[in-house]
Amino acid sequence: MIKTIIVDDEYNAREFLEQLLQRYFPNKFLVLAKCESVDEAQIAIENFNPELVFLDIQMPNKNGFELLKSLKTINFEVIFTTAHSEFGIQAVKASALDYLLKPIGYIDLLESVKKYETKQNKSSQQDRLLLLIENMDFGSSEYRKIAFPTETGFEFVKVNSILYCEAESNYTKVVFLDGKKITLSKTLKSVEELLPSDIFIRIHRSYLANKNYINRFNKTNDYFVELTNGETLPVSVRKKEDFINDIIQKK
Repeated sequence: MIKTIIVDDEYNAREFLEQLLQRYFPNKFLVLAKCESVDEAQIAIENFNPELVFLDIQMPNKNGFELLKSLKTINFEVIFTTAHSEFGIQAVKASALDYLLKPIGYIDLLESVKKYETKQNKSSQQDRLLLLIENMDFGSSEYRKIAFPTETGFEFVKVNSILYCEAESNYTKVVFLDGKKITLSKTLKSVEELLPSDIFIRIHRSYLANKNYINRFNKTNDYFVELTNGETLPVSVRKKEDFINDIIQKK
């Protein structure tokens, strides 16, 4: 049986999820504890050493990410639960974790359970969770850091040190102000979901630019932007209107 802990500040949500597990997955889950706070969950995790934790994101005082931050070792899988579809879901997805939107339904729960059972590489779960925590730092977008996975580990960079990102098939090249470049094994769409939309704008299917470093927009003949380092990037016809609305009209 899968040793499981449920963490949610709402009593009805904890009870409902346990009932779903018992009804649709008999003899598969052993619910060791149902916790209503981060502090209570931290004690339960240390005492019971679970294999899987259903973790609510928004809770009073401390949220689910703060629980993960407080643990010395993360040797369990996490399925996040939340009533807010906009709350960090892209970062959760980008970190290869699963999540369930409340109210939780059987089909979605079944899919999450299947993902858990078929997951092969559990050794990377702490790395993935640490990556998520780093990318969910809700400090000032301009000054916060973000963690990008690389072949050898993680690259921690300041968001505003990124000049632009360029798609290269299923990879993304990240270009920095100082001329440094790194290649990520992620699509440009995945990288876009990690970066704050108040700073970065998709100007082309192949380019994501930092608004702070756009000097000029050319709309004669071919559309393009000129960056502070003198480079020019194309702006697609489809993205032109979005770009004008976001950049020009707000100035």
